Parts: sequence; C-alpha cells; structure tokens
Amino acid sequence: SSSRRFWASVASMELSHLRQIGLNACLPRSVDKASSGKLAAAVSTASTASKKLVRPVVTRFAPSPTGYLHIGGGRTALFNYLFARHHGGKFLMRIEDTDEERHNESAVDAIVQGMKWLGTPHDGDIVRQREQIARHKEVAKQLLQSGGAYKCYCSKKELEDMRKEAEQKKVPFRYPGTYRNVGPDFKPPPGVDPVIRIKTPDDDGVTSWVDGVMGTIEIPNKDVDDFIILRADGTPTYLLAVVVDDHDMGVTQVIRGSDHIGNTSRQIAVFKNMGWELPDFAHLPLIHGPDGKKLSKRHGATGLEEFEAKGYLPEAIRNYLARLSWGHGDDEIFSTEQAIEWFDLSGCSKGAPCFDFDKLNVLNQHYIKQADQNRLTDILMKLYPKEVPLFEAKFRDPQVAEMLKVRAKTLVEYKEAADFFMAKRPMAVLPVAAKDLSSEAAKKNLQLLADHIEKYQGEWTPAALEPSIKVLASEKGLKLGELAKPARAALTGSNASPGLFEVIWVVGRDEVVGRLRDGASGGFSIKETAPVEATPPEVPPETSTKSEAPATTFADAPLSKANAEQQVASLGEEIRAM
Repeated sequence: SSSRRFWASVASMELSHLRQIGLNACLPRSVDKASSGKLAAAVSTASTASKKLVRPVVTRFAPSPTGYLHIGGGRTALFNYLFARHHGGKFLMRIEDTDEERHNESAVDAIVQGMKWLGTPHDGDIVRQREQIARHKEVAKQLLQSGGAYKCYCSKKELEDMRKEAEQKKVPFRYPGTYRNVGPDFKPPPGVDPVIRIKTPDDDGVTSWVDGVMGTIEIPNKDVDDFIILRADGTPTYLLAVVVDDHDMGVTQVIRGSDHIGNTSRQIAVFKNMGWELPDFAHLPLIHGPDGKKLSKRHGATGLEEFEAKGYLPEAIRNYLARLSWGHGDDEIFSTEQAIEWFDLSGCSKGAPCFDFDKLNVLNQHYIKQADQNRLTDILMKLYPKEVPLFEAKFRDPQVAEMLKVRAKTLVEYKEAADFFMAKRPMAVLPVAAKDLSSEAAKKNLQLLADHIEKYQGEWTPAALEPSIKVLASEKGLKLGELAKPARAALTGSNASPGLFEVIWVVGRDEVVGRLRDGASGGFSIKETAPVEATPPEVPPETSTKSEAPATTFADAPLSKANAEQQVASLGEEIRAM
C-alpha cells in the first residue's frame, strides 16, 4: 500500500526532465511526458544545497573585449569577487575574445586596468578564450559522436526563406531541425560545408533551474531551437565556448546580468548533452538610469575609467555598486571587508536598481574625508600631471587637505577648491568678485593689507594671522569685512572660498602681497562665464521598474564635529564681513 501511495504521488508530479536524461525505466507510464517543472525545481534545490557542501566555490568574470569596462560589468565582477571571497573560494577571470570582428586588444588592457583600479583582484592567470578553440572543437566532435549534436546542411537561402515564412505567420523563427533525424543512408548535398547544431529537448516541457537571484526560471523547450555550436568555417560559437570554458575552469557559480537568461537554457543543453555537472546560475537585474531605462551614456559616466577620471575613489564605487541590488539590513556605508563577510545572493533583489549620482557623490565625499592626504595627492598628480606636482608640498599638508576635503564630493572638485592657490598672476576674477575691487575704498584697503602682510613678522599660521589682521582693522577704524571682501576677491578671484586667514596662509606671503597690489591697481582680468542654460522640463519615463526590495536611501551625510566647527567659523566670518 505504501508503494501504491508513493507512485500515486509521483504520478501527480512533473517528471519529463528525468526521461530526457535516460531514466524512463524508473517512471510509471501514467506520468505525463509534457510535465517537468515541480520536481525539477525541487531536485535542483536539493542538488544546489548538496553541491554547496561538496564543491569548493569558483566564480568567474568573463567580459568580451569590445570596449571599456561598463559600470554594470564592474558590479558583476564585484559580486563574483565578494561571493568567492565570502565562501573562501576562487575568483577567476576570462577574456571572451573569439569574435575576431569585434575584438579590440586595447579594450583588454582597459578591462584589466579597470579591474585593478576597482580593487577586485582575480586568482591565477587570465584565461584567453581564443587559446581554447582546439578544445571547443574537440567537444563539438564528442557531441557529434555521442548523438548530442548533428551536422546541418541548410543554406543561407533556405534559412532566410524559413525566417520570412515565420514573419508572414507572425511567429518567432525557430530552426525546425531539418537534418536532426536523418538516417544512416543520408547523403550530404554536394558543395555545402555544414554547421554543427546541438540537440535541444524537442518535447513540450520546459528547461528550468533555480536561479540564485530570480528564483525558479522555466523556459519552454519549444522556444529553444537547435542552435549552432560550430560554424561552417570550423570556429566555435559563444554558446559552446562559454560552457566548455566554464566546465574546464571548474566554475561552480555563474553570476551575471539578467540579459543572459535567454542564453542559460541553451547552455544547459550543452552541459546536459556532455553529461557535465551544472553550475549554479544567478542573474542580476540590469542597472537603470533615473528615467527607468537601461543605464547608458546619456545618463552620464558609464565606464570605470570615466569614474576614475571624474575623481571617484574605488572604495566609494565598490560600496555603491554593492548596494545596487544587494543589501545588508540598513547598512549603507561599509568596507569591502564587511561586504565580504556579509555577502550572500539571498540579499539580492530581483528589481532593477536605479543609478543615483547624488547618492554616489555623498558616499564619495565620505571616503574623501576618510582618505590620507598623501594618497589623495598621488591620485591628483596622476589626474593633473601638469599642475598638481608644482604644488605637491601644499597638497600633502594635512591642514590644507582638511580645508579642501570639506568642499569636495569628487577629486575634481577637490582640485578645483585648490585652484585659487595654484593660480598664476595676474588673477582672472569672476565678474561678481570684480565688483568688490571696484571702489576706491576697496583699493585703499587692499594696499593697507598688503603693506601689513609684507611687514608681518609673526608665525605664519591661520591662527596667528587672524588676530593680527583684526587688530589692523580696529586701528584703522574699519570693519573686518571692509578688508576681507576685497581681499578675498583679489586673492582667489571669487567671492566664495575657505576662510580668509586660511587663504592668506596657504597662498603664501609673497604671492599674497603681489595679488593684493594687483587688485588695488587693477592688474587682473575678468573671467568670462558661460551663460547658464535653462534646464528642460523632466519628461516622465514611459515605464519605470522599481526594485522589489528597494535600497534604503542615504541620509544627508552627517558632519563631523571638526567639520561643523570649521564651517560655522567660516560662516561667522562671512556674516561679520557683510
């Protein structure tokens, strides 16, 4: 009776996938051949759990060298890196360079440099797919011999006619398997170099897997045709090469973008026809821009080298990318070491994340404030090799660095905040600042301050300069602002800058005296400013995809006590000057 109850339960399950791997004898005749989903998912889940116990984790990042390393590719590399490190496994890298027409060797260098900058080091040597072509051909030959693949002699015209017929019927084109089941007496048509096609399941069931991010995915077998694995010229296709390489590299987890979901059902066919163990698949939702569309150039920087050039720190990019589709509670700012400790695919959401530059800027400013000034200087010298080295000592000064850090969300802004002390005489002054230099009183006060600075014998620090200049203003019956406003304009070319005493200190005595006298005598130029273009109204996107588990938003970055005191002091000085 227990046996009857067992087979009654089996009869209600979907087991056709077992027939596909040769287990017909184990199944009762009453099992529906077209069914396949429920038990497949259960078997896959159990298989995944057991594999995690016995297989050491191996992940891989496998970009195609057709251009720069996209920020989405950077996230894929990061997630593979975090997963491997979390499980004590290996993170491998492969360059998929079999496409001769699109291959760009300089792109390989850009990808390698991008990975190095991002801080996701791979294990072992980089595998070049083009060097494995002989192995790919060998596997295609094995599939032919085992009956898992076959030669197809359809001409281009025949295939084109099939496509036109499908278009007329308004159905997707699916190769009908013309040469799939030819008999032993079949004679190939003369003068035709065949391609080799894989045999995919030809029943009404589904190919399914339990995705590490998306859950159970089922692709109807009717939508997966017998695709080409070896072209007529003998070169392997991507769908064959990637499976062979993953198998030979021992890859256990394939973590990649959701745009590869359609490839997975096809690649599973190659794995199964070769009798190879399947890796676990996990597909990450694609990154979208603020308009809900796939992130692209129109949204701003998309390549890692662009983010480097725009002054973002790699630790900020790692932190931000980790939060795109993955989270650990309410944690927003965390180190790479913490991400490795916490990372698991169960923390990933299915919905497409939105790339928000404002949030990235908040994170980047946090990491700039935390960074050592010598490291920041080294980066700036690389970004600005003609300017920054001339003022290297000032950039390496901790007090100068603290003055610049609070004014910068990127290292581009950091350098721009330092432009006033790197400027050459005569100064180029903004029109709004030039107004503070126009009156006779302003010119007289500039000469007065220049004479005072020239004769000043005290300690050359902001703290020592401040009381000396205040005493000067008091003795001359002036408000501090009557000295500060024109002095700021003459020394920085702007009406917004760090505090006046910090400016005088960092510019240096001789340069300060020269700039003040230039301001008094009119020895400066007016900086041209580009007209501000009106911002067009924002057009709502046609569609917007929200994350299933939206990331917690960044709060406004809290000020440290030191930064708060510095900004309050600067604000007080501005108010007194006014």
